[in-house]
Amino acid sequence: MKKGLIIFLAVVVILGLIGYNFFAGNFNKMVTSQESVEEQWAQVETQYQRRADLIPNLVNTVKGYADFEKETLTQVIEARAKATSVNIDANNLNEQSMAQFQEAQGELNGALSRLLVAVERYPDLKANQNFLELQAQLEGTENRIQVARSRYNDQVKVHNALVKTFPRNMLANMYGFEPKPYFEAAEGTENVPEVQF
Repeated sequence: MKKGLIIFLAVVVILGLIGYNFFAGNFNKMVTSQESVEEQWAQVETQYQRRADLIPNLVNTVKGYADFEKETLTQVIEARAKATSVNIDANNLNEQSMAQFQEAQGELNGALSRLLVAVERYPDLKANQNFLELQAQLEGTENRIQVARSRYNDQVKVHNALVKTFPRNMLANMYGFEPKPYFEAAEGTENVPEVQF
């Protein structure tokens, strides 16, 4: 009788350890994955903030040219204000908040593009050393934004695969882990821009 009880207890302990490892292990993987997504999102926000910090210097440099289009500068300033006011809590990344963020950043991209196109009409401004340095920093920041968004999307892919595959999807629902939204290109960016001289 003792031998049977010992075997039964050993089986219960082994099954308990297997169950614990399954639940705890998958929970820990999901926490780690979610933290990685949040870390990558913070990198995206950091690069966008870097760009937003460069804009006032760029605008002030351009303002020095008295006949420069005030409307273009106003659009850039307003778009920057809107873009910096849209913040997403990394714990609450969802399709709606991501769309709001992307829309605000898209408006800022458009305003900056119009500013840089308008600069083409001012050869003295284009030759200004401060403007050239700021433009180079802005270009570098745009590249950093692309890299950060790509890394974020890579981590979202890993996370979403983790929380959507069976049997982890049941555990993800039980633990409250949800898929995260991808950072997608804005509508219309697939079309080649029309340039007129």
